[in-house]
Amino acid sequence: MSHHGTGGATELPPLTAGPHRRRIGLISIVACFGGLLFGYDTGVANGAEGPMAQELGLDLVQLGVVISSLVFAAAAGALICGPISDAVGRRTTIIMLAVLFFTGTLLVIFSPAGPEPGTFSPLGFGVLVSGRIMLGIAVGGASIVVPVYLAELAPYEIRGSITGRNELAIVSGQLAAFVMNAIIGTLLGDHVDGVWRIMFAMCALPAVALFFGMLRMPESPRWLVEKGRTDAALAVLRTVRPADRAEAELHDVERIAREQDQMKAAGQHTGLRGLLSNKWLIRIVLVGIGVSMMQQLTGINSIMYYGTRVLEQSGMSSDQAILANIAFGVVAVLGGIIALRNMDRLNRRTTFLIGLTLTTICHCLVGLASILLPEGNPMRPIVILVLVVAFVMSMQTFLNIAVWVWLAEIFPLHMRGLGIGISVLFGWSTNGVLALFFPSLVAGIGLTGSFFLFAGIGVLALIFVATQVPETRGRTLEALEDDVSTGAIYTVPTGASK
Repeated sequence: MSHHGTGGATELPPLTAGPHRRRIGLISIVACFGGLLFGYDTGVANGAEGPMAQELGLDLVQLGVVISSLVFAAAAGALICGPISDAVGRRTTIIMLAVLFFTGTLLVIFSPAGPEPGTFSPLGFGVLVSGRIMLGIAVGGASIVVPVYLAELAPYEIRGSITGRNELAIVSGQLAAFVMNAIIGTLLGDHVDGVWRIMFAMCALPAVALFFGMLRMPESPRWLVEKGRTDAALAVLRTVRPADRAEAELHDVERIAREQDQMKAAGQHTGLRGLLSNKWLIRIVLVGIGVSMMQQLTGINSIMYYGTRVLEQSGMSSDQAILANIAFGVVAVLGGIIALRNMDRLNRRTTFLIGLTLTTICHCLVGLASILLPEGNPMRPIVILVLVVAFVMSMQTFLNIAVWVWLAEIFPLHMRGLGIGISVLFGWSTNGVLALFFPSLVAGIGLTGSFFLFAGIGVLALIFVATQVPETRGRTLEALEDDVSTGAIYTVPTGASK
């Protein structure tokens, strides 16, 4: 059973039941408040944008700036917070992000309106955009630091489902935002001014929970070893592993840390210089960028941000579209739950290939439906709603969670924050460009053209995954690190020994 070399994973003592399983569960719940905030802050604008634009007198361009400023700031946040978490620790970075979430929310809620309702106030606009930028940096930071923190704490056997909880928290946050917006809008919309401020104020609660929760959580043991604090790392591992397993795992992590020290001593570099001096690391970062962009180029976030607009294009009234929009949130959460059940059973590559095949088929069908069912046909909005819901479901079941888990696993320890930061920078930038231009795209080439375009990109993404993306499931982060750094990961079948 035991392999040497790359299959080192199998030598670790088995994972048994016990209090350490509950402990890792608790840690993942607290850290996932970061994901919940990420989801809520990106979803809340879907219902708050209208009343906000009215009260603050924003035109369409200014509204676009307010919405997309969060996304572009998230791209920057992903890039900045990766190296910060490599320097000061994953836990410390998440605590700092909680403060940013809270402060950004306050700026948004208290951005002043103009002298008359509906008049534009440059100060109010400035404060609002500053708040959105703060939230964006926090969202981008949380999107990479939380999955890395969870991947480094979780045993490899259940790493997929533990790390994947963050993505489930994100879609739950989006659903919560859609539902809260519908409730607040229905109950208070006609009686209370500034109802959008109440929608945004809800974001403050999980930020407080994240801050106080993380104060009681441990630092990542792998980060501690890299900083030479092996006793602290062992103490943390003992709370989340059986005793013999904690010792064995620590030796694995220490071995990698020693190899890195030897590299430094021999004048080889780690971090960015180490990345640029190793062709295999450059290759894995390029593959990471591809995986991150492929996730966005399915158009999933265009639906999450502009779902109501797509449904109105298909022939729904605006009231019907706002209600139907909740369906996207619901199936996203259902898909996420199914995905977590499958994460540790299906290979990551298989999951990617199934997901891309299904999303591409859905795109083709939406395009066909909008040609075959002319506008004014009563079946048109229903068929398009069903197909778009099927698309969101396939995306969340097979692609979203798997992409974040894979990104948190694939990079070597000395550049993990940096590698995932660079990859996600490209993902967020793609997301931002789509958020900015999707309304114009639909206006220009219609629903038909837009969805056929997404389908074409889906075919290219399938070829990319089949030829370039290595498998990570069922192996320790240390075994993966060896194979990624030497390029063996492209030649050795998973789990095989050299």
